[in-house]
Amino acid sequence: MPRYIFITGGVVSSLGKGLASASLGAVLQARGFRVRLRKLDPYLNVDPGTMSPYQHGEVYVTDDGAETDLDLGHYERFTGVAARKSDNITTGRIYHNVIQKERRGDYLGATVQVIPHITNEIKEFIGSDNGDADFVLCEVGGTVGDIESLPFLEAIRQFGNDVGHENVLYIHVTLMPYIKTAGELKTKPTQHSVKELLSVGIQPSILLVRADREIPDDERRKIALFCNLRKECVIPALDVASIYQVPVSYHKQGLDEQVLKYFGLQAKAPDLKNWYEIMAHIEKPEGEVTIGVVGKYTSLLDSYKSLSEALMHGGFANNVKVNLNWLDAEMFEKEDCTAKLENVDGILVPGGFGERGTEGKIKAVQFARERKIPYFGICLGMQMAVIEIARHKAGLNDVGSSEFGKYGNPVVGLMTEWMKGNELEKRDERGNLGGTMRLGAYHAKLAAGSKVRKIYDADTISERHRHRYEVNTTYKKQLEDAGVVFSGMSPDGRLPEIIELKDHPWFIGVQFHPELKSRPFAPHPLFTAFIRAAVEKNRLV
Repeated sequence: MPRYIFITGGVVSSLGKGLASASLGAVLQARGFRVRLRKLDPYLNVDPGTMSPYQHGEVYVTDDGAETDLDLGHYERFTGVAARKSDNITTGRIYHNVIQKERRGDYLGATVQVIPHITNEIKEFIGSDNGDADFVLCEVGGTVGDIESLPFLEAIRQFGNDVGHENVLYIHVTLMPYIKTAGELKTKPTQHSVKELLSVGIQPSILLVRADREIPDDERRKIALFCNLRKECVIPALDVASIYQVPVSYHKQGLDEQVLKYFGLQAKAPDLKNWYEIMAHIEKPEGEVTIGVVGKYTSLLDSYKSLSEALMHGGFANNVKVNLNWLDAEMFEKEDCTAKLENVDGILVPGGFGERGTEGKIKAVQFARERKIPYFGICLGMQMAVIEIARHKAGLNDVGSSEFGKYGNPVVGLMTEWMKGNELEKRDERGNLGGTMRLGAYHAKLAAGSKVRKIYDADTISERHRHRYEVNTTYKKQLEDAGVVFSGMSPDGRLPEIIELKDHPWFIGVQFHPELKSRPFAPHPLFTAFIRAAVEKNRLV
């Protein structure tokens, strides 16, 4: 049976529970253990698929087609363990499952209640599909004290009784604020947060205390005294320059040592060589490039979390620092984009939904195409590239996407059916929005002699999708005559997956989301190639 580690958070949100979970998982993995990471989200949505990026940040998509919390991206990037549908659950999904069981009569006439039915459903999720993992790390979303998280806290309390407390460890992440006028770090918020956790029957065995400066030993002793812990179990979680320094930082502070001590385990010292190499890339790059990212959710950068990390990974592969210039696409609808894009080394237009900002994205595409600046279009960014080329090179009029209205030439349109493996998937434009897109991993065949065939060094690839509209192959001939190369197609030849431009040094659009599969130790080949093209452009200036 695996050991279970539950990570909760208190005082305030956004303390970095996800990064703490991912980092601990990475260090345990470096000690030779197999890990699985999970997220319990307390919101009532069935999944984050219909939520605005401004509400939730990006939606992270797994190979098996689940729309999940962005923290699963951290888990994958830090451990390399592919996430699954069974690694993220919400209150909405839990209640949905319980109500379905009640309607079928599975509870044999019992009164359905939060305890035991909701908590049992949560516990069943935690304990299932763990494979051969030595450790299962479960992050509980939200902040202790929130009404929404109470069923999850009760469930993990019960879980400790069910499997034995020797197999369960509770870690609590808190904040130790510095009061400038007093010149002091304050322990009281941590004390109150632990008291709140104790009120639901959970005694944390390890505290991760976030702070922006060193925590004196006396303050650690004070926290330990009031929170019923040994001083060694009060782990400073200090601010660092990069998230990729966190695993090394936590190891130096003794987090993994205390975890193993709790479970009575012995293990080899962690091999953190890869993490030190990443830190060296960050601290001593050989150069730098600037990428202009023209998006519609740029006021909340968590909307593009995997994208920004993948661009950084491309920088690691080329040993350069990647500066990101986040640009609001709507701004380009009101003013000339030349001044904002004149000095960038590459332009990237990411995915998105809805018409807002699309004309600004099209202007950015045109600028990149005409100025021969490396261009990378992802999902909607590929569709906007196709529309721009259709308007300005293929000579088509009234061009657009049926997502935004009726056009005489809808070069991008709603796809109502497609093949996934050997099964036909069907959709209806009047159907539910949640979970009805082309989601998860699909294969694509790459054209011989194409740029992407060389970049991937493969003739077939698998990438993750999240979209409802596709490039319309009715216009394939006109686009090819305008210089477009359809260099990646679905295995049945019906769906364009990748386009290139013949007369451009680096102009690639992809219908999928390659950022979801990029890792710091294994940068995605497209991001590696894009940053390399930006480096070459920078050297020519």
